[in-house]
Amino acid sequence: MLLNIFFIALGLFGLYLGGTMFVGASAALARRLGMSPLMVGLTVVSIGTSLPELIVSLGAALSGRSEIALGNVIGSNIANIGLILGLSGLIMPLTVHVSLLRRELPIMVGVTLLTLGLALNGDISRFDGVLLLTGMVVFLAWTVYGAQRSKTKPDTPLDLPDEPQWRTLLRLVGGLGLLLIAAQLTVEGATGAARAFGVSELVIGITLVAVGTSLPELVTSITAALQRQSDIAVGNIVGSNIFNLLGILGATSLASPIPVAPQVLQIDGLVMLGFAVLLLPFLLNRKLGKLESLTFLGLYVGYNIYLFVGR
Repeated sequence: MLLNIFFIALGLFGLYLGGTMFVGASAALARRLGMSPLMVGLTVVSIGTSLPELIVSLGAALSGRSEIALGNVIGSNIANIGLILGLSGLIMPLTVHVSLLRRELPIMVGVTLLTLGLALNGDISRFDGVLLLTGMVVFLAWTVYGAQRSKTKPDTPLDLPDEPQWRTLLRLVGGLGLLLIAAQLTVEGATGAARAFGVSELVIGITLVAVGTSLPELVTSITAALQRQSDIAVGNIVGSNIFNLLGILGATSLASPIPVAPQVLQIDGLVMLGFAVLLLPFLLNRKLGKLESLTFLGLYVGYNIYLFVGR
């Protein structure tokens, strides 16, 4: 038990350091490439911070622990909005680019509906995985193409010191590597501690593993919010949720089909969809304020209480 606590503490410290490096390098990369921070958040940052989910879900599915794999993806998407955006908006109100409301947010809701529809027959098959991965390739190509066509100016100007390109890339890779290692340490410690208390693998996947693998998103979005890089903070979450479903669930089900229990569709899947849909009206004024953030946090805490008490 003491070893698990040590892993959690060491992982959290590594996530803080890695998140600080990764956000700073990503913002510098945005300026250097002429891309808006929103586009970098939707692509480079969201995929990078979602790699822990990919590693954990693939490993769980291949070792026959499909409940952890599925719970990790669903729980991460719920935590990304309820916990991470909630905390980020509470620390610093987040302004949202209008293009996010018109394009990426509806896409996130549509991808969530598609995934739940594919799971209605009781599993996510290898064919479903091919469809999801194809959707991921199309989304990335469309996002990059749109970024090249419209060089959108960021809502918040990037005021960053000049540095050699190799140093920016080194900080980017180093920060990402530290995030991955720290996330794995945190997940191992949290999972070991949970098993000691006899919690089911599905609940472990939705809660502790999901939050553990979402810690890079948490640290990245909070750090971006503190640096007033709202586009990176919000784009990171929206892009991560899309990548979790299309990329991670697609790759995981391609490696090993994932059975989906009716209870997951009737409760957890609907909660995931509800958080995604609720984000739309909350951001209509292009700002996530403290009231909306507190609402998300309250709903997230209530859902987790239900998982441990009412399940």
